[in-house]
Amino acid sequence: MSIEPTNLPLPDAFVDFLKENGLEPSIYTSADSIPRYIRLKPGCESQIEEIEDEIRCKLNEVTWLPNFYSLPPHVQIANSKAYREGKVYGIDAASGAAVSALNISSGDHVLDLCAAPGAKLCMILDLLRDSGSVTGVDVARHRLAACRTMVQKYALGDHCRLFVADGSTFSLMPTRVSTDSKFCKHDEHVADESTSEKKVEVFKEWTSKRPWKERKQAAKARKTNSLELASQVSDPELIFYGQHSGVIGCSRDEVYRAVDDNQFSSFGYDKVLVDAECTHDGSIRHVQKFEHWGWQTLQRRVLDAERTDDLTNLQFQLLSNGFRLLKTGGSLIYSTCSLTVAQ
Repeated sequence: MSIEPTNLPLPDAFVDFLKENGLEPSIYTSADSIPRYIRLKPGCESQIEEIEDEIRCKLNEVTWLPNFYSLPPHVQIANSKAYREGKVYGIDAASGAAVSALNISSGDHVLDLCAAPGAKLCMILDLLRDSGSVTGVDVARHRLAACRTMVQKYALGDHCRLFVADGSTFSLMPTRVSTDSKFCKHDEHVADESTSEKKVEVFKEWTSKRPWKERKQAAKARKTNSLELASQVSDPELIFYGQHSGVIGCSRDEVYRAVDDNQFSSFGYDKVLVDAECTHDGSIRHVQKFEHWGWQTLQRRVLDAERTDDLTNLQFQLLSNGFRLLKTGGSLIYSTCSLTVAQ
């Protein structure tokens, strides 16, 4: 939805909130001058002129963010050929900065602990190319399904797996892929040494067509839990995995293997991104929408002390768990679109 800029005054309660956090209220009156940003998939640079001709607008390169371009806020890209073909996608420069700060290297195993709606996840996969792995986690099934759609649309899901799970308690190791790329391989310290000859079902190539029994179970879960939040179920739900994500050839026990916390320090994730749920007060465009939604909505989502306390507690839990899952010597980036001191 396109939001037209307005000059309505901000509510006094919000102005007081900004001043308490050392923020200048005038920054929220400049939303109409903030450009939109897109990221061009690597390898599509030769098509920039063609894209510019189609959208009738010049793309301005963002020099400090490779493959990022800015364009006027009124320009729409959703109907362009480049967008439909998955050559460009919309992503804020701030989101790109958070991913860039991870300093991703070839072969890294990356955890995106709050993955939805998926633009940062796609950028991470783009940077890894055909190496390493990305594990995306989100508590809301419908939002993570949007991530799945994105990685498939942009053909980036080969090294990706997606779990509906509570990011504050998620505790699964990254999987490694053996050199033949056909079977899952876990680190030796967690390898199953059982010599049992019992036949074990393993994950085959992912398909969107689920067995009847699985569809029936999912329908029952939706009926009994309309919110579909993973915090209300005991195990993470794997809703997507790519050909080289380390899942194919593994049994369920291998994918969901429980490990001790001290094993993450040696065999955990190389990079962790925690882009936590927040009040969104740092998003100028988001605040601008409250003029259309109603300022009472802002009161409930941003200014309500109880909600803010709940969010900061959640943020701390996400940050703590992300650090626990991080390999020694790895990097964790924590980000929010809030400018408040507490967040």
